[in-house]
Amino acid sequence: MELYQLRSFAAIAETGQLTRTAEKLHVSQPALSAQLKALEEELEFALFERTPNGMVLTAAGKHLLADADKVLAAVQNLQNNARALKGEVVGKARIGTLSDPEFIRVGEFIGAATTRHPLLELELHQGVTGEVLERVRDGQLDASFYYGDLKFPSVAGIPLRDIVYRVAAPALWRERLKDADWNEIASQPWIIPPLISTHNQLVHALLREHGVEPTRVVEADQEAVVGSLVVSGVGIALMREDIALEEEAAGEVCLWNDIRMATTLWFIYLREREGDPVIRALLEAEKEVWGLKT
Repeated sequence: MELYQLRSFAAIAETGQLTRTAEKLHVSQPALSAQLKALEEELEFALFERTPNGMVLTAAGKHLLADADKVLAAVQNLQNNARALKGEVVGKARIGTLSDPEFIRVGEFIGAATTRHPLLELELHQGVTGEVLERVRDGQLDASFYYGDLKFPSVAGIPLRDIVYRVAAPALWRERLKDADWNEIASQPWIIPPLISTHNQLVHALLREHGVEPTRVVEADQEAVVGSLVVSGVGIALMREDIALEEEAAGEVCLWNDIRMATTLWFIYLREREGDPVIRALLEAEKEVWGLKT
């Protein structure tokens, strides 16, 4: 039994798909299938049932997955301790970013991390919330800023700040929406990021809470673009409260009622890497920047 076979077993269990797992592990699908077959032959029973919807753990597979996770965690811990014995944190970390740099304090974060660890190289990748979450899960990113709910046990994070959104509309619509109810609001054009964005989920959660769905949607993939389209008179959107209040004061938008939608800004990473010196260095820097307890 080889470690790479256990890693493949655990990865297939997480994704439920051979194709996606092969991409994640950077191996061909036939090679991945051969690894799984060899492991099942050694164990003398099937770990998965092949279904039209993907790979489903058998009862035996579920039982052994916990043991496999323990073995992989122990190996990861050994590697982390070996790195720590070297003293200085050396390496490259790929960090996912979103929103505007000032709001997530990315400049301060980079400064704190590189001052503490001059040999640590940081590589930034801009994305949208759901996308960066998937890239952390798949190992394409070492860590990322993220907002929304953390629903995956394999992903851990530290909360950095609360984010509040307001319902913003073009300034010229003030009288038009003054006495509008939720049905009328839902009937207006809504500017919403793609489905993979947590922002999209926030909009639909807010409207569903009041029993309505948007009837007309204009898709925009960045918050700055969303805000610009509201100011231009295209439609309604959820806008971050600090920006919405500035735009309202400038006479560019109007805010509908006192509706607030709250979420949390996180810094996320794979839970299995909590002991990794690089991840620890990143977390120390974030805690310094945001004044969090160590």
